[in-house]
Amino acid sequence: MGLRTTFLATVFATTMVATSSFAIDTTAREAYMVDAKTGHVLLEKDADVSMPPASMSKLMTLYLVFERLKDGRLKLDDKFSVSEKAWRKGGAASGSSTMFLEPRQKVRVEDLIKGIIIQSGNDACIVVAEAIAGSEKNFAIEMTEKARELGMENSHFANATGWPDPGQRMTAHDLSILAQALIDEFPEYYKYFAEKNFKYNGIRQSNRNPLLYKTMGADGLKTGHTSEAGYGLTSSAIRDGRRLVLVVNGLNSVRARSSESERLMEWGFREFNNYALFQKGQEVSSAELWLSNKQSVGLVIDQDVEITLPRKSRRQMKVTVQYEGPIPAPVKKGQQLAKVVISAPDVKDIEIPLYAAEDAERLGFVGRLGAAVKSIIWGVTG
Repeated sequence: MGLRTTFLATVFATTMVATSSFAIDTTAREAYMVDAKTGHVLLEKDADVSMPPASMSKLMTLYLVFERLKDGRLKLDDKFSVSEKAWRKGGAASGSSTMFLEPRQKVRVEDLIKGIIIQSGNDACIVVAEAIAGSEKNFAIEMTEKARELGMENSHFANATGWPDPGQRMTAHDLSILAQALIDEFPEYYKYFAEKNFKYNGIRQSNRNPLLYKTMGADGLKTGHTSEAGYGLTSSAIRDGRRLVLVVNGLNSVRARSSESERLMEWGFREFNNYALFQKGQEVSSAELWLSNKQSVGLVIDQDVEITLPRKSRRQMKVTVQYEGPIPAPVKKGQQLAKVVISAPDVKDIEIPLYAAEDAERLGFVGRLGAAVKSIIWGVTG
């Protein structure tokens, strides 16, 4: 009995994380980039440090609207009324980002969505918050609760707009979780993030997401800026069927936000690639058995396997199947028997469990006795 190792010709893995030797530097104060399909983290810089998200927190306001549209509590043609507070605090009267709504005006939900995404309207956010939860304060509580449900452990909301407040905090990592939830859960509404302009009350405004105006496959999501937060962008782009989500914050200008986001996104597409290699239930290898009526049992993987790797690392990938063997019978189908160990330059080693493809019964007394004799005389197992 001992450790059995089998080298596989096929290279595969699941989620891998780039090591510091392959990471790219960024001028952003906080940054996080992830492959949307594999969960591979391409870039982390203070990604779990609490930060003011500014208008990027509007993504949670939108999530709660989309959720109600999807379950039928809201319809795109429903109309919400503009309160005095929404007009004064979130609108033109405050000098902030605005949809230019008027007090007591009735506004369609779809127009409010576009006003929040394209025009970054604080007035539109407050209108939505008051209509859904009765007050912006109550809505902020719901925002925080939803963040916990989504696994955003370091996010807390004090308002629906991202207006500066000590209680309004998120992380770059949490923003990427939220962005991916919007992409995955609401494809019928995610399309609004790609719209470049919107006209309301006779005033046309352009989407502030700079990546939408570049030929790089960008289709979302949201900018943010306050004096404390600096300039930030939660963005996503898709190229050749591969989607990346990028969050940057703390940049010092509109220009830096644009150029740095583009540079990082292009790096992610250029230096990494995805490889689909195994399907759930596929037999990967086999394990030798002891005291069984079968010589070996197949080893299967319980998940679809797609990898993200630095392109330069793939050819140097080493993949092994490891188990303590021969494995004594009986063996039950689905029993974990082995693991795949994957190593490559510039990535951390990972392990994937492998399971028995079928049952394997134990030999009876006579069979076990014969096997013992063979083992003693000839060193034969099985």
